[in-house]
Amino acid sequence: MKKIFSTIAIFALSASIYAQSSWKADPAHSNVAFTVVHTGISDVSGIFKKFDLSLSSNSKDLSDAKINFSIDVNSIDTFVEARNNHLKSADFFDAQQYGEMVFNSTSIKKLKDNTFALKGNLTMHGVTKPVSMTMVYRGDLVNPETKEVTKGLQVFGTLKKSDWGIGSKFPQSLISDEVRIKADFEIKK
Repeated sequence: MKKIFSTIAIFALSASIYAQSSWKADPAHSNVAFTVVHTGISDVSGIFKKFDLSLSSNSKDLSDAKINFSIDVNSIDTFVEARNNHLKSADFFDAQQYGEMVFNSTSIKKLKDNTFALKGNLTMHGVTKPVSMTMVYRGDLVNPETKEVTKGLQVFGTLKKSDWGIGSKFPQSLISDEVRIKADFEIKK
């Protein structure tokens, strides 16, 4: 009888440790950045100030995570107001009509250690396309004051703006078609 109770207790403890957890990005310690090449000679970078990331997972290393991510296009900031306004216009994002970008993961595959191939569908500028990015799970820690667990993620990759019909009036010699993406997140339950 003792053995049965011990087995049940171990199973219950294991189930609670690996129960599905829901996580949200901490906006004060997260960022979403992008970089394009301007006139073939310099990088121009920017950020999106408003975004939301939610993640659910059953595993400690997030290898089975389901990720939903959205960006407020109107929060774009390249540190030049005139350029921000141009990027929000119909020449690029057409933020008045397409004010949100949305990513929903479809799979995560472990490549090595804490590095994963993250695949999903990205909807931007009224177009949905499959994308593949690299996700690095950077570990976790327990905040000594709040006792909350915080996990770190980094996602990066390259997209082609032409796949979503963004900036098609501007030749690649002026603005690169390839856009490098790098996002860092601290997530909490």
